[in-house]
Amino acid sequence: MRLVRTLCAVLLCLAATLAFAQAYPNKPVRLVVPFPPGGTTDILARSVAQKLYEAWGQQVLIDNRPGAGGNIGTEIVAKAVPDGYTLLMGTVGTHAINASLYSRLPFDPVKDFAPVTLVASVPNVLVVHPSLPAKSVKELIALIKAKPGELTFASSGNGTSIHLAGELFKSMTGTTMLHIPYKGSAPALTDLLGGQTNMMFDNLPSSIQHIKSGKLRALAVTSSHRSSALPDVPTVAESGVPGFEASSWFGVLAPAGTPREIVNKINADIVKALSAPEIRERLSGQGAEPVGNTPEQFAAYIKAESAKWAKVVKESGAKVD
Repeated sequence: MRLVRTLCAVLLCLAATLAFAQAYPNKPVRLVVPFPPGGTTDILARSVAQKLYEAWGQQVLIDNRPGAGGNIGTEIVAKAVPDGYTLLMGTVGTHAINASLYSRLPFDPVKDFAPVTLVASVPNVLVVHPSLPAKSVKELIALIKAKPGELTFASSGNGTSIHLAGELFKSMTGTTMLHIPYKGSAPALTDLLGGQTNMMFDNLPSSIQHIKSGKLRALAVTSSHRSSALPDVPTVAESGVPGFEASSWFGVLAPAGTPREIVNKINADIVKALSAPEIRERLSGQGAEPVGNTPEQFAAYIKAESAKWAKVVKESGAKVD
């Protein structure tokens, strides 16, 4: 009799969970972007949000919460109710770099999250202000060495891939530059465009229009291969720094404990959105490579990337207290 009651309780619980998942979402969903509007994280989040709205008939509200290399917004989601109504557009910084770069984090990038799917991988691009007399990576290295510590590189914040790409560049080229961190790619780009800083290893989608308009000069991309969006721009590796590779990625995560049925539904709808021709064309035109994988694949990817970037952080000597 006790066994029957236990089985009934389990079945009722399962039925309630399935019903909850089938009804999801029945109200607006918040997608937290841990960086300001205008940067690559924001651009990708808004593209995904629009397609989910079309699929769900519910608003997906973008909530920009910048600061501390993405840690502020990420902590908000880590501590949110795990019901599927608060999600995060995480990055290589928030989930693979910051754990090694910061001495202490207010969240655990693995234990506090349920990976949903990898949205896109994005090469960084080394861009300089047109006033800088360097037309190639080799010329830039020579210029930096001639003025050690005088030239500046902007980033979207301590611990971001944009920051680490610069630190890795310094380490592999034996150069010295001053790092200027901002609360996101957009404000960093504003100062670079205005000539307040000299260069930046920016995510390609947020810089590509400025490159095409001539407001910024692209010297190289940081990926292992050239970008189809800028086929004439060489990689850093083929420009005289062999072995250099520092790309970015972006993916959706939910708080740990979010019902698996909800995670699976969000995953299926995002993967479907990323396979739509108009989305693939839009993201590819901005320099992003759409992905879309399973929660398990995304979790394994985060683990591998964490190990990779821990080595980069150690070798570069970068640290944020």
